[in-house]
Amino acid sequence: MTERIEVLLTEEDVDKRIREIGEQISRDYADKQIHLVCVLKGGSFFMCELAKRITVPVSLDFMSVSSYGGDTKSSGVVKIVKDLDESIENKNVLVIEDIVDSGRTLSYLLEMLKSRGPADVKLCTLLDKPERRVVDVKVDYTGFQIPDEFVVGYGLDYDQKYRNLPYIGVVKFD
Repeated sequence: MTERIEVLLTEEDVDKRIREIGEQISRDYADKQIHLVCVLKGGSFFMCELAKRITVPVSLDFMSVSSYGGDTKSSGVVKIVKDLDESIENKNVLVIEDIVDSGRTLSYLLEMLKSRGPADVKLCTLLDKPERRVVDVKVDYTGFQIPDEFVVGYGLDYDQKYRNLPYIGVVKFD
């Protein structure tokens, strides 16, 4: 079986939307500093582009979490693979994610971060699949709502391939 990629969102569409989100975040956090927490690996592409478009002071940190193990379905058990390097106490935290689908992992992650004493915690995602949601997760900033398709590009992968595509594509199998 071979796969092919069909463009869902062009590089220009993605770039324009990230610019708009950066402007909105800059307005919402005027006169404040934000601490961006990137959920690895997929969120790194989005966070780097977004951070360049935010005009208020920004600091960065990274987390890696897993609820899949070696399977393609979430086990429901969240494992912290890489924790934050610094405290988020009293900081305005903005979690940066590539995609929100079931909400299981993010719900756990957001509650865990809130327990660490930040000033606030909000969520920003490039892509949102609300029809896949099984746990209610409030997304504060959304790039695009997309249909329930398997997507790659801009950090999202299929078997570690296609992360470097400058657009969002749908994987189709022939």
